[in-house]
Amino acid sequence: MFTGLIEELGNVRNRVRRGAFQQLEIEAERVLDGLQVGDSVTIDGVCQTAVAIGESGFSVETGTETLARTTLGTLGIGQAVNLERALRADQRLGGHLVLGHVDGIARIRQRTERDGQHRFEVEPPPALARYIATKGSVALDGISLTVAEIRGDAFTVAVIPHTFDNTTLSHWRTGDSVNLEVDVIARYVERLLGEQPQLSFEDLRDMGY
Repeated sequence: MFTGLIEELGNVRNRVRRGAFQQLEIEAERVLDGLQVGDSVTIDGVCQTAVAIGESGFSVETGTETLARTTLGTLGIGQAVNLERALRADQRLGGHLVLGHVDGIARIRQRTERDGQHRFEVEPPPALARYIATKGSVALDGISLTVAEIRGDAFTVAVIPHTFDNTTLSHWRTGDSVNLEVDVIARYVERLLGEQPQLSFEDLRDMGY
């Protein structure tokens, strides 16, 4: 489990396809502290398992399904990536609950800046639009962001300077693809309503949703 608060910007050192798997080598520093083989770490929001750790980086192996559902298969050598280690039980949850299980690939439709605040208009896959709500949370390339507005088939997120400067947000351009994970609570609510159609919104509220 993760928070969507990016700990460090890493860089892709190498990317090699080996049969059904891709081996990705990431240059990093901060996330190496305490990281062990077998630990989970998100790379641009995708939960991966560290299979090797060196003095200045770590390696992961990515399967075909993950490559098909995320942007990890298109990363270039030297490209910056968002990194976050798995949440410890004694840590504060400052973002929102992020699983690292990417739901689909979204597209940056527009990027604007005004008075130091950057706004990104994002087009999600149509099947995921129903899970996105104004003031709700999404993870884009692993970054926990709040939905500021929904208009038509797209939503907008507003980004403060600190987040913009310390993540890959500053690299995003119109037309870029990003990994999207919707709020897992929205999926649980949908499941509850589907299995128990007699449930009302008041019932869900009483259950803590």
